[in-house]
Amino acid sequence: MRLLITGGAGFIGSNLARLALDKGHDVVVLDDLSTGYRENLAGLEVAFVEGSILDVDRLGEAMEGVDSVVHLAALGSVPRSIQNPSATHEANATGTLRVLEAARDAGVGHVSCASSSSVYGMNPALPKHEREWVRPMSPYAVSKLATEQYTLAFQQSYGMKTLAFRFFNVYGPRQMPGHVYAAVIPVFVDALLKGEQLPINGDGSNSRDFTFVGTVCKVLLDAAERQVSHAEPVNLAFGTNTNLLELVSKIEKVAGQNAEVFHRDPRPGDVPHSQADNASLRALFPDVQPVTLEDGLTQTVEWFKKELA
Repeated sequence: MRLLITGGAGFIGSNLARLALDKGHDVVVLDDLSTGYRENLAGLEVAFVEGSILDVDRLGEAMEGVDSVVHLAALGSVPRSIQNPSATHEANATGTLRVLEAARDAGVGHVSCASSSSVYGMNPALPKHEREWVRPMSPYAVSKLATEQYTLAFQQSYGMKTLAFRFFNVYGPRQMPGHVYAAVIPVFVDALLKGEQLPINGDGSNSRDFTFVGTVCKVLLDAAERQVSHAEPVNLAFGTNTNLLELVSKIEKVAGQNAEVFHRDPRPGDVPHSQADNASLRALFPDVQPVTLEDGLTQTVEWFKKELA
């Protein structure tokens, strides 16, 4: 199989590229390196196309001979989208439309995309089921809702095999901490290992369904290999619920170090609690075995220690 990963130089994409290569697949990566890193692909035999998903010519080049696309390219971060909603919309909504059009033009057999649990927004229900109502709280969440709905609409309109995953706080090796929009686990682990205070937005009661990147990549690759198609979004998480203070405690235990924390104001647009109903995921991918949070944090801390060394 020839697999195209948009955003393949990023955190999830580079992990997926490694897994796909290990399974003997050919891998094409399209990335403009605006948020990804070329060094994430160091030593990997991938066909690298440097460019944006908004560039029709680059997309066409990347799609040649491709059997399946995993569309991960995006501008992440709720705060970034609040600061610059137009850029987030262009990358995530318009960019997804361009990817789908290019895939259709090239006769690609299957496209899966990364949506987000943030689409649930103001819906307080736990766990979150895909048929629950959505009410995005940020431009980022709106753009991800557009991402998934375009992907599903191409299935209905053109008969494309497509799959829209709602990611829930993916973490693991190669997730970088050193920028203002970094995710919580790399920020916490990096700060702890450097002997710095851990920043908590709000009182620490916000909770998330943390999902290890290795598990996510196994599902993504299985979907591409089997060309799994589904008419509705699919939560890609396993129904766990960990608040930020609990997360700090687990990281302390894994790292063998005590943490000092400080509290900041809550961030606008942040969803208070997130937990997935995973019935649809289990039905489509019955063989998937998730990595526990403790094991995932252990692998993540070990990776950070190597990087800091």
